[in-house]
Amino acid sequence: MSDAQQRGNIPQNADEHIARLRYQLTQNSECGTTHYNLGVALLGKQEYMEAEKALHQAIDHSPTLAEAYVLLGGICLQRGDLEGCYRFNQRATKARAGFAEGYANMGFVLLQLVDGKDPKEDEEKVDKAVKHLKKAIIHNKYFVQAYATLGTAYFMKGLYEEGIQANLEAVQVQPEFPIAHNNLAVGYLELADYQKAIHHCDKALELGYDVARDLVEELAAHRQG
Repeated sequence: MSDAQQRGNIPQNADEHIARLRYQLTQNSECGTTHYNLGVALLGKQEYMEAEKALHQAIDHSPTLAEAYVLLGGICLQRGDLEGCYRFNQRATKARAGFAEGYANMGFVLLQLVDGKDPKEDEEKVDKAVKHLKKAIIHNKYFVQAYATLGTAYFMKGLYEEGIQANLEAVQVQPEFPIAHNNLAVGYLELADYQKAIHHCDKALELGYDVARDLVEELAAHRQG
């Protein structure tokens, strides 16, 4: 069998894949999954407006397609529309019960919305973020990003021990997760546990994370030898 025969109907590039999906939609325009796949392919080419249209069509035909809501939220985030991102992820959790990614994304967005203008309102946002992130972890105990974001939320509340524990959970699931190591360096520094802070800072750097210069310089004063 020739290479061409072995390849069969497998698209050879993104444009061919998009063309094939659009052809499939001419045969069955009500297939939400095909619209979704088209949206994903268009996002891969950074054709955001066309991707957005395809994803809206996906949820029109398949309202329970939670992943499509999340991608629409991602487009909003890329535009700086945090409220829009939150709403689409909220719809994702309503479309599919126990959809961990939607809860984690809502938690992340709420932390980004903390602006320091109203302390009480900010506290409510952080508390709500904690609830969403805990739900994400309940539904997916291996969700390392949710653990790390939960740790950040705890740090924002001044709960450094709880934040450290959340990030330790993250590195237990994925030992090479640099964000969690960076967060652990921050948390241990706050607790004046300098050697642990240095260890995790070095690990984050080793893994290629862009650790804040202020953190590196502050820990430098506590290095031995």
